[in-house]
Amino acid sequence: MSGQSFKIFVVEDDEWYRKLLVHTLSLNPDHSVKAFSDGASMLKELNEGPQLVTLDFRLPDYNGSELFDKIKSINPSIEVIIISEQQDIETAIDLLKKGAYDYLTKTDDIRDRLIHVLNKLGKNKKLEARVETLQQEVEKKYEFQNNIIGQSAGIKRVFKLIEKAISTNITVMINGETGTGKEVVAKSIHYNGKQKTKPFVPVNMSAIPKDLVESELFGHEKGSFTGAAGKHIGKFEQANGGTLFLDEIGEMDISLQAKLLRALQEREITRVGGTSSIKIDCRVIVATHRNLQQEVKNGNFREDLYYRLFGLPIELPPLRERDKDIIILAKHFAESFSNENGQEIKSFTKDALQKLMNYSYPGNIRELKSIVELAIVMADENEITPDDITFAQKDVLADVLTEEMSMKDYQMRIIHLYLKRYDDDIKLVSEKLDIGQSTIYRLLKEEKEASQ
Repeated sequence: MSGQSFKIFVVEDDEWYRKLLVHTLSLNPDHSVKAFSDGASMLKELNEGPQLVTLDFRLPDYNGSELFDKIKSINPSIEVIIISEQQDIETAIDLLKKGAYDYLTKTDDIRDRLIHVLNKLGKNKKLEARVETLQQEVEKKYEFQNNIIGQSAGIKRVFKLIEKAISTNITVMINGETGTGKEVVAKSIHYNGKQKTKPFVPVNMSAIPKDLVESELFGHEKGSFTGAAGKHIGKFEQANGGTLFLDEIGEMDISLQAKLLRALQEREITRVGGTSSIKIDCRVIVATHRNLQQEVKNGNFREDLYYRLFGLPIELPPLRERDKDIIILAKHFAESFSNENGQEIKSFTKDALQKLMNYSYPGNIRELKSIVELAIVMADENEITPDDITFAQKDVLADVLTEEMSMKDYQMRIIHLYLKRYDDDIKLVSEKLDIGQSTIYRLLKEEKEASQ
């Protein structure tokens, strides 16, 4: 049993049979076997914590059902195998329903059957131990003060809010630019909270086609629409007892927001094509890079859904506002990448660190990680120099200040750079630059007319 002693108590009043069971169970060197002739003496030593008790159903001081109940009341994790002289189907069913691991009769092949049951139990125990180990590894991975790296004032505020989120079941709204680590924060809340042993189900709302969102969230019944070849369990049901993480919630089409609001308020869903309501019990964490208050004003997001989701707001600062965290993160990524690839850890020269500090990181932490990993690959020596550091695009100031031009030309250069960065999303660019959408349209129109 994973190299550790597996402790077994044998309770049997027949001396010959007791010796038989002890001998059979002791054939495995990983077993530590202790024998008792009555139930009372066994109960006195139950605090030693055996993993298994083989229990004679008829003892001088207890019957099997009574002693089974006492064992389970003291330590529910102890497995119990009932061994009886006669096959009583009704009693066996009753004990198995109550949680007995197995029910064996004293026949000539008892030894073979007992060894078979012990082998099966051993595999189950190993699996349970592995699951517990994996759970501990996951929890350790998402200890947020180790996983979310930084010492800036903005990150310290995030730590405090995560601690508040962990201690309650409140809905959490995470806001931040792309690449700031919204899903990392959501997982940190889940794996450190009450739901940590239950599923964490992430859903990227921007990645699901509009006509499939309802089916993905709520599921569908077989034949409910063309292509529905079987029943599909939706994300709400998959997350039952755990956490449903709705990333980029601001991208959800307003026509579907009413159904999401109803599910959150009623704590129940109906599959597409179904008629019966299904109760749901999951924590909801949402994230967005958009200003949802502005989206409400613009008519793109329901006000009632916004207030239902608002809960505890966590604002993630962009990397450019985190000062020395850039250096801390760069060194962390360099160490992690080197360890993963079995390489010697490379350090940064002072000029290289200054170059990293001077960049604005439109892609935030995700971009910094890629930049550092590429720099390690490019560096010929044990130090990373400025020449090894390549940015995917120039910094805004570095780009617009390289030549003399009019203020209007500077303005247009910045607008075009932001339009390229945010995939021509004029509404998002207007938010980033704090100018009206109509102003951007007007300037672009004037520029086009002037070029003709």
